[in-house]
Amino acid sequence: MPTALLRKPIVLPAVALGSTIVFIMFSHCFQSPSRKLDSTASRSFVLWLHGLGDSGPANEPIKTFFTSSAFRNTKWSFPSAPSNPVTCNYGTVMPSWFDIHEIPVKADSPKDESDVLKAVQNVHAMIDKEIAAGTDLNNVFVCGFSQGGALTLASVLLYPKRLGGGAVFSGWVPFNSSLIEKFPPDAKKLH
Repeated sequence: MPTALLRKPIVLPAVALGSTIVFIMFSHCFQSPSRKLDSTASRSFVLWLHGLGDSGPANEPIKTFFTSSAFRNTKWSFPSAPSNPVTCNYGTVMPSWFDIHEIPVKADSPKDESDVLKAVQNVHAMIDKEIAAGTDLNNVFVCGFSQGGALTLASVLLYPKRLGGGAVFSGWVPFNSSLIEKFPPDAKKLH
C-alpha cells in the first residue's frame, strides 16, 4: 500500500477495523458447529479499551462497522478509564488506564509496572464477570487502541487461561522483559 494513501485520515481506521473484522471472523471459524447459536456459551464478548484521554462511550460507534452475521450474538463492552494524573502530560488529570511517563513511548521509556498490573487486574475482573455469566473463554476478545492497546496486550498475556484473542491498534509493550516470566503457559498459545 503506498505510504501517501496511509496519510489519508480515513484509510488507517478502515485498515484497523478491517483487520479486526478479519481477526474476529477467523477466530469464529474454529468454534464447534454443534453449539447452539443462542446460548450464552456461544455468545462472543468484545471488550474495547480506549486510548489516553478518551472514553468508552466515545468508542461505541466502532461496533456499527461489524455488521456481519458473525457478530449477531456479540456483546460489546466499552468501559472508561478512571481519571488519573498523567506524568507525560505534566500531571494533568485525565482518563488513563495507567501512568505514562513520556511520549513518544520507546523501548527504554520508564514503565510503571505496578500501575499497569493494577489496570490489568481491573480488565481481568471485567473478563471474569463475563465468563461467570456463561460466556466461553474462547469467545472472549480484548481489543484496544493506543494506551488501551498496551493494556490489551498486558491483559491478554497475563490472563491465567487462554482467551479467544486480542487485537492491539497503535499500542506498545507496557512492561519490562522481567514480566514475561509471569505469563501463564496458556497465554502463549493465544489464537
